[in-house]
Amino acid sequence: MMKSVSVTVKEEVFALWPEKAIHWKRMNALLIADLHIGKINHFRKSGIPVPRKANDHNIEVLVDLIQKIKPLRVICLGDLFHSHYNSEWEVFGEITNHFKAVDFELVLGNHDIMSERQYERKGFRVFDELLLDKFIFTHHPLETVAHDHYNLAGHIHPGVTLRGKGRQSMTLPCFYFGSQQGLLPAFGAFTGLATIQPKKDDQVFVIAENAVMQM
Repeated sequence: MMKSVSVTVKEEVFALWPEKAIHWKRMNALLIADLHIGKINHFRKSGIPVPRKANDHNIEVLVDLIQKIKPLRVICLGDLFHSHYNSEWEVFGEITNHFKAVDFELVLGNHDIMSERQYERKGFRVFDELLLDKFIFTHHPLETVAHDHYNLAGHIHPGVTLRGKGRQSMTLPCFYFGSQQGLLPAFGAFTGLATIQPKKDDQVFVIAENAVMQM
């Protein structure tokens, strides 16, 4: 069974899950970013042979997390749906329909181009950015953050490159926490990675083999 690792940010405890999600314990909120639901279909229509089951996997992982953590709210930090409306949105909508006791909230990302009505009819509350206590939730990382606040964002799909004693190397998804800003890994499959360069006092937690490990 996959286990979480805890990190404290601004005196708040967050559990980092290998499924690429964060549980804000005091608020009982599940934080995810960059699901890109529908991206698999977008690839396939472009002739890229991506397996259809990747869509099902994203949804199954999210359902399992909600059942395991039992959050009061699910907050998506943008790019929930990859493109224009298609049947995958109706499939995903069954999640919000099933978990009626959970509040679903979306901070709009650059790929969230459907009308707000499509999100709202599936039970999502929609925001450009969301402020909760000391934390500002956005899709794109903010350029500046007030000293008494902390920005949590998506969009980047952060990864770190690990190198062995020889020339072998691999880049793995990670959670990143700087002094004023943190980045969530992309929840969805086939989203790619952007290598980050952490500073000395930054905290980085890499995801490998269904585990979260601090570097």
